[in-house]
Amino acid sequence: MPELPEVETTKRGITPFVVGPVIQRVIVRQSNLRWPIPEALQHALPGHRFRCVQRRGKYILLVTGVGTVIAHLGMSGNLRIVPALKKPVKHDHVDIVFDDGRCLRFHDPRRFGCMLWTVDSPYRHELLKYLGPEPASNEFSGDYLYRQAKGRRVAIKTMLMNSRIVVGIVNIYANEALYKAGIHPNRVAGRISKTRLETLALTATEVLNNAISQGGTTLRNFVNEAGRPGYFQLTLKVYGREGLPCYACGTTIKCRRIGQRSTFYCTQCQT
Repeated sequence: MPELPEVETTKRGITPFVVGPVIQRVIVRQSNLRWPIPEALQHALPGHRFRCVQRRGKYILLVTGVGTVIAHLGMSGNLRIVPALKKPVKHDHVDIVFDDGRCLRFHDPRRFGCMLWTVDSPYRHELLKYLGPEPASNEFSGDYLYRQAKGRRVAIKTMLMNSRIVVGIVNIYANEALYKAGIHPNRVAGRISKTRLETLALTATEVLNNAISQGGTTLRNFVNEAGRPGYFQLTLKVYGREGLPCYACGTTIKCRRIGQRSTFYCTQCQT
């Protein structure tokens, strides 16, 4: 599944091509995605331009002067810039065609993605309004994590993966951030000191920024807007390394289930 770094990579990749040119038409070949594509999308966009492209969590927001397209890549979708006359292939569900001869093409084999339309602020949309802060934002800090953790008896890894607390720190990045911070993933969130949570906030942001800089993490079949896979998995320290030695101390990496997710950690480096 494309996660936050892959979505950010896609956002950055498409922005230079979709901001500026006039939208000529919208072609919908398959409207039955996770949620039906609203007919308003095809009628409202032509004649307008995208003013900017934003990201909130794993949603890409294509902003015009009259409304916003809210797109999600689902389990295996992608957005690519292609020539408008390029013949679509199977699962190419939507084309947003521009007056410069290009189009933004939405490809989604499993149809778990979405492309919605709102004339209101997208940040008040039901899909976005309850999301926690972005890891790289000023809102996300050790002090914020400490306030959120206070009184919570859940494992810190479970709390870190709660999108209402912070967006984008999914299983793979939670494993890596906790290892880098030296915190055992099963440690009770409410019993971790503020100092250690400050370290965790920094490492979580750093891990995600590293993933973004390397094009995201490809564990299945995600490719970016230029058709290239991400390579962050080549630098993973603990995720998927059960039975292998810790890079720092040589102790064998362990794996257990926490919150029904595979969790990798070093018993010596993480306490």
